[in-house]
Order: sequence, then structure tokens, then C-alpha cells
Amino acid sequence: MFNASFRTIWIAAMALVSTSLAGAAIRTETVEYQQGATPLQGLLVYDTAVKGKRPGVLLASDWMGISDQSRRYAEKTAKLGYVVFVADIYGKGVHPRDFKEAGTQAAIYRSDRALMQARAQAGLDQLLRARNVDPARVAAQGYCFGGGVVLELARSGANLAGVVSFHGSLETPHPEQAKNIKGKVLVLHGADDPIVTQDEVRAFIEEMRQAGVDWRLTQFGGAVHSFTNPTAGSDNSKGAAYNARADERSWEEATLFYKEIFAAARH
Repeated sequence: MFNASFRTIWIAAMALVSTSLAGAAIRTETVEYQQGATPLQGLLVYDTAVKGKRPGVLLASDWMGISDQSRRYAEKTAKLGYVVFVADIYGKGVHPRDFKEAGTQAAIYRSDRALMQARAQAGLDQLLRARNVDPARVAAQGYCFGGGVVLELARSGANLAGVVSFHGSLETPHPEQAKNIKGKVLVLHGADDPIVTQDEVRAFIEEMRQAGVDWRLTQFGGAVHSFTNPTAGSDNSKGAAYNARADERSWEEATLFYKEIFAAARH
């Protein structure tokens, strides 16, 4: 999708990098892997100052695919002491240039949930291959489109301690699969989100109840879609906008959620 020179620059920028963040040495490695015959390229992000095995978190990006914003989310999570793997859902070299292309790519996986689940599982398998990951303490988090991806991964029966969806899509054509969910579920949602509507929220709640899932959902007043993404602007009337208060509060909830599920997974 990008021209050759831009693709070369993007790959170079995503190659092995170490960044100092508040005393932490955050290391980012580009990882080649596959789902079936499809080549994929994800990012492994972790703090080199943390020794020994630690929890792992699979990260699914929004519909723009792996981007600078994905990397910022991953670094933020790695600073908690976790190993993060940013999954490649679209395939190596597929980087939407705009919302139109992103919508086209996302639609492929929204219309084929088995493929979406398989791509997410391939990322999870790659995370588990990291030598510093404790396989008993693994979770997944996603943003927007990626929120829907990690929920589908959970519905597939993946062995996860929990999943976190930030302003993610909640609908599924197969709500009966929720009975396969093994871990806990945390959904962080903008109460004024016109994209993921309250009808969708209510259907999700009923799905979780019917399946007996250990779930929780927090809605943030005044927040719309993409509330954790500073590049989304500040105009709520567009349906997607950054909200600093919701961003901070949702991160606090996610941090506590991880402490809870990873502590429980020790026993």
C-alpha cells in the first residue's frame, strides 16, 4: 500500500530500538512470524531492567494497523513490567494510508471472524515464544478495531487470564461463543460513543450474562470513540476524539485489572 521508499523507512524505524523512559530501558524488536502461509510482522516490547519471567500482554491495534500510536500503547504497557507483543492482523507490509483503506482492511476480518481469531491467536503464540514471558500470566488488550479483536480471541477459547478493550467494537455474529471465554473481561467505553452504540453495549452485556463470564464494563461520561488516542483530535462531534480524563481513568482501571488477574494466576 505504501511506496517502496516509505515502506523502507517505516521498517527501519520499527527495527530494533531502545528508548530510555523514566529510568526504564524499553526495547522494541521487530518480529517476523506467520499465520498459515501469510507472513506477518509484529513488535515485541519490554523493559530490559526487569529480570526473569513476567506477565505477557498481546496488543491489538486500531484499524490503522501497527503504527506509532500502537507503539506508544505498547511502551506504556511495557513500563508496567510486562512483555508486550503487538500483533499484526493485516499481514506484513499492509499499512492503511487513510480511513478508507483502514475500513477496507478491517472489513475483511469483521466479515470473517474465524480469520480474525486465527490472526490474533498467531500473535498470542508468538508472545508465548518470548523467553521472558510467564505463560501462566498472559492477557490481551486492544483499541477500537483491536478491542474487537481481543474479545474475539477470548471468545475463541484462548488461554488468557483476561482481556481489556479500550473503546473497542463489542458486537459479534456468534455470541454463543462467549461460553468459551476462560479469563476475565474488562471493557472501557466512551458513554457518548456514536460508533459503538448503547444498543451494542446492551447486547454485549446480555452476551456476557448468558455465558456467565466474569466481566465488568466502565463507561466514561463525555467520552466518544478513540478517547485514548491524542491524534484523534478534540472535536466530539466527529464521533472520535481524545479525552485526557477518560484516557487517564481507563488506564488506571486497566492497571488494577492486570494486577488482579496476574496475582490470581500465580496460584
